[in-house]
Amino acid sequence: MPYEPPPELATLNLGQLAEAIAARRLPPLDQWAPAASGDSEMRIAADGRWFHQGGLISRPAMVRAFASLLIRDADGQHWLMTPTQRLAIAVDDAGFIATDMQVRHDDNGRAVLAFRLNTDDILLADADHPLRVAGTADLPAFYLGVRHGTEARLNRSTYGQLIDHALTVSEPEALAVESAGLRFALTPPEPAA
Repeated sequence: MPYEPPPELATLNLGQLAEAIAARRLPPLDQWAPAASGDSEMRIAADGRWFHQGGLISRPAMVRAFASLLIRDADGQHWLMTPTQRLAIAVDDAGFIATDMQVRHDDNGRAVLAFRLNTDDILLADADHPLRVAGTADLPAFYLGVRHGTEARLNRSTYGQLIDHALTVSEPEALAVESAGLRFALTPPEPAA
């Protein structure tokens, strides 16, 4: 059966977003303890494209399948996991790219930020999927926690959507957003002295 991507993020209400998230079946990576390790000979470029032995993986369904097996350990190394082995994968920046953002409101009127990834995963910014800022004030980089230690970097347009929203709900000198009852500051950390 061919893969059908979910509808555009802008067309989904909060209930439909929750259904789309629940419908995504993921392997139980946290239950696997593979004994063997190796090298996948794969790389995820900074723009989210996947490569194997230097060749582009062009089938979205394959990228989506591989992405469901991706973890990042405490040392920052990304791995493709199976029940029997884990294979190192080179990642230039982040394992995923956030390609769209929409603001929805729950029954209590609280804002909920919904993101679509380059793998068509849909995530809501919350305690399990926090937003963080890296870089500098001149060149900030925004990330969303995905799963198993992995993150999605917000692409330029999604970063713009986030900042536009932040400017409507906070002061420019204390830029922040709220999602699912949590507050996320959008200013990069001060450089170490």
